[in-house]
Parts: sequence; structure tokens; C-alpha cells
Amino acid sequence: MHSTENMAARSLRAAILAGVMLASVLGMSSAAAQELRDIRPSDSPLVLKSRGSFFVGGEQVEKTAIELGSLGPDDRITINQMYVEYMVPEGAAKASVVMVHGATLSGKTYDTTPDGRMGWYEYFVRKSHPVYVVDQIGRARSGFDQSAFNNVRAGLTLPDQQPNLLRLADRFGSWTNFRIGPQPGKAFPETQFPVEAADKLSKQSVPDLLGASRAQNPNWKALSDLALHLNGAVLLTHSQSGPYPLESAIINAKGIRGIVMVEPGTCNAKAHTDDEIAILAKTPMFILFGDYLSSPTGLPGPSWEERFNDCKALKKRIDAAKGDMRLLATAEAGIRGNSHMMMMDRNNLQIADLILAWIDEKVDR
Repeated sequence: MHSTENMAARSLRAAILAGVMLASVLGMSSAAAQELRDIRPSDSPLVLKSRGSFFVGGEQVEKTAIELGSLGPDDRITINQMYVEYMVPEGAAKASVVMVHGATLSGKTYDTTPDGRMGWYEYFVRKSHPVYVVDQIGRARSGFDQSAFNNVRAGLTLPDQQPNLLRLADRFGSWTNFRIGPQPGKAFPETQFPVEAADKLSKQSVPDLLGASRAQNPNWKALSDLALHLNGAVLLTHSQSGPYPLESAIINAKGIRGIVMVEPGTCNAKAHTDDEIAILAKTPMFILFGDYLSSPTGLPGPSWEERFNDCKALKKRIDAAKGDMRLLATAEAGIRGNSHMMMMDRNNLQIADLILAWIDEKVDR
């Protein structure tokens, strides 16, 4: 009888929560900002040796007054720089970890979760890893080159030559594509994502210069350079940035001690040459996917199951080259309900422990 009552209570809570979130996702309620009162501080102090920020790369270019926004004479600016913030724990440190966010997001991805819990940034530091969180080039604090837009506005460039500005929206770009639920406002029964805070995830979204984040991607070399600057680091990436470490390693793998790809948007299994696979096989890799992979994204393009299969194909090639790659879907480990945003899920620290255990085994041994 108690079991029946508990099931009924859970069903009622789920129904109420789904109704509340349906209203929020469909725009029927105002989204409150993530406020200080939402934050759940840790019971113990965070002790650091140092913290700060810096930039990787960048080049100075001359710009006209129109390209600058017509606020003065022609002048010079810096573009293609990567912003990095960091925390280094006090005491003996383990491998440095570089965390890279996905499409239309920023380094906020790894900081405090939408519902106010500790994110991977702080948690990895508490586990003795120096952590470096980046904003992709052309995004957030890394800035972008506004010239293409100002030239179009001034009639100097045709509108169809202007870069596309992508932003993943709430109902499909996030809810269904990130696999919070099968349709907007409806959560999966076992979802680990804090659905009551979905509106706060929306506030993290920033425009992405789609043209600048694909071919000839400057983030690839910046990450390779950063790993060298750190005298070795694990590159931990997510979604759009998932395959970046593969390209970074091909450029220069010397500083890359390990690669962790959390739900990469692609593994490019067929794109890499045999010589490139031989290079990649020299670096240990861990690729991690969440639950509900077969659920439709609601967007054009491959499903997450197809992306998982692409990574299976890459693993087959890496294995054949005698490399060391682990590919895991959390459901295979008996962990159910994880979304695409597993660094924000309710069990985000459990997922972090899987990654930390792999780093301890493959990198810090």
C-alpha cells in the first residue's frame, strides 16, 4: 500500500512540475533571474592557491571607423583571442583540466548550475585539479569582430555575406534537443535535469557566430596552445566543442594529456585520415553520452543516437590503431535520466566522479 501511495505522490509531483514547466517554456510566465538566494553554498571553504583570468592568442588588425562603429577615426583592434578564467587549488595538484562549452553558450556552463548547485568548475578544483574555463573565440568574454555587420549596415557588403548569428531557443533548441523531455514542457519521467530551473538555462544562451565556429576554427589552435602553456592538460569539451580536441591534437598534441568529450556533436569518424588517427591514438580519450539518445531532437540534422554511433565508429578506428578510448552511455552504467547538459543535471557530481576516476587512472597514474 505504501508503494502505491508513493507512486501516486510521485506521479502527482511530476504532473504538477510538468504543468509549471509547460507554462514557463511556452512563455506563459516571466523568467526570474538566477538570484543570490538561489545559490546553495558548500559546507566547507574553497581553498585556492590562485585564481584569475587571461587570454590565449589573438591578432591585431586595422579597422575603418565604419567597421568600428563610427565613433572616431580608423584604428586597430584585437580579434580571435580566447578568454580563460582559472582556479588553482592549494596543495598538491593533479592534472590541469580545460573546460570548453558548446554552441550558443559560454564558460558559465560549468559554473553554478541553473538551480544553484555546485558546478564542475568548482567541484574539479575541490578534487585537486587546476581548472581553466574558456569562452570560445567569438563568444561572450572572448568577444567577436563586429566589422562584417557594420559593413553591411553601411552598404559596403551584401547582406548575404554577413555571418549567421545562431542562438538555440528554449522549446526545441534546448528542451527537446538537450533531451530534457520528448516535447516542449514535458519532461522525461526519470530526467535528471532540474526542470524547475529551465528558464535560468535560457538566460545563459548567447549568440554564436556560426560561420566563425566551423571551418578554420581558431579555437582548435588556441586549445592546443593553452595545453602547451599549462605544461600539459586534459581537454574536456561538450557538444559543439566536443570534437575540438581531436583537431587540436592534430595541430600539436604535445600538451594534451587526455581528452574528455561529453556528448560531442560529432566524432568525425570518417573525416580523419589514417595518419590523423595514428596521431589521435597516442592520447587517451573518454567519450560520455547521456540517456534518451533515440529521442527526436526537434531540429534538423543527426539524432544523438546517430552521433553516438559515429563515436562508436571512431572508437573502432582508434582501437585498430592500438589507441586507448573509452566510450560510455550513462545508462550502460546503470545511471538513468541524464540529459545532454549532464554537468547541470541533479546527479552532475556523480557524472563528474566518472570523469575524475578516468583521469586518475589514465592521466594522473
